[in-house]
Amino acid sequence: MAGEARIYHFARNGAHRDGLAPAGAMAETAVCPAPSGNGAVTPARRQRSATRRGMQARIPAMDKTLASAAGTAPLHRYRWPYLLPIAICFAVGVFLYLGLHRDPTLVPSPLVGKPVPHFTLDPVKGREHGLSSQDLRGEVSLVNVFASWCVACRQEHALLLALEREGAIPIHGLNYKDAPDDAAAWLDALGDPYTRTGADLDGRVGLDWGVYGVPETFVVDRDGHIAYKHIGPVTPRVLEEIILPLVRSSREEMNPS
Repeated sequence: MAGEARIYHFARNGAHRDGLAPAGAMAETAVCPAPSGNGAVTPARRQRSATRRGMQARIPAMDKTLASAAGTAPLHRYRWPYLLPIAICFAVGVFLYLGLHRDPTLVPSPLVGKPVPHFTLDPVKGREHGLSSQDLRGEVSLVNVFASWCVACRQEHALLLALEREGAIPIHGLNYKDAPDDAAAWLDALGDPYTRTGADLDGRVGLDWGVYGVPETFVVDRDGHIAYKHIGPVTPRVLEEIILPLVRSSREEMNPS
């Protein structure tokens, strides 16, 4: 009948138009477009039906694609932008931890084993003898970098005075970036353990010596070469375990038995 849909049943034993498939038979039902007025299906209708079936067949595939796009794919694509800041923070934390737990007195000096830099300095105000590179030849000595504004310098000053009283080793003072009156008043008040002092008013000589901060102490051998550098206040342990043994060793090299 024109304008109505007809249901065709295809089974193993033939086609039936009564809507019922025989018992036990495997049947497949297909809904076809209504035939034209003369009972035939036109090519145009057949094409539209095929187009609709094709679109219906593509819908599940499109659903899977959208689900994948909203699922795990963005995690792989956008994971690094979120993990990168975490990795950077971790690296910075490790760096800070190592820096805080590192002994600053163990910083190596590229000048160890090399001649002292060439320099000539006037004495600190009120002192007679200045300091130059030439004064550091001929005997083992200490060069102590100090300043009146240096709080840590007070921690080691009593130890330097004791060394001077014992005559254990000549100590020369390099006064670093200090006001002349302040340096003189500081030595007058606390005592002067230095054989010679040099006023490094602008800090250029200290820069040549590779000074990181104040105080610093250098062991200089008889040939005017830097044998050791200590950063920070000299402690009794550093003096007894490192500096004095090195001084004795250098002197033995000067006077082998």
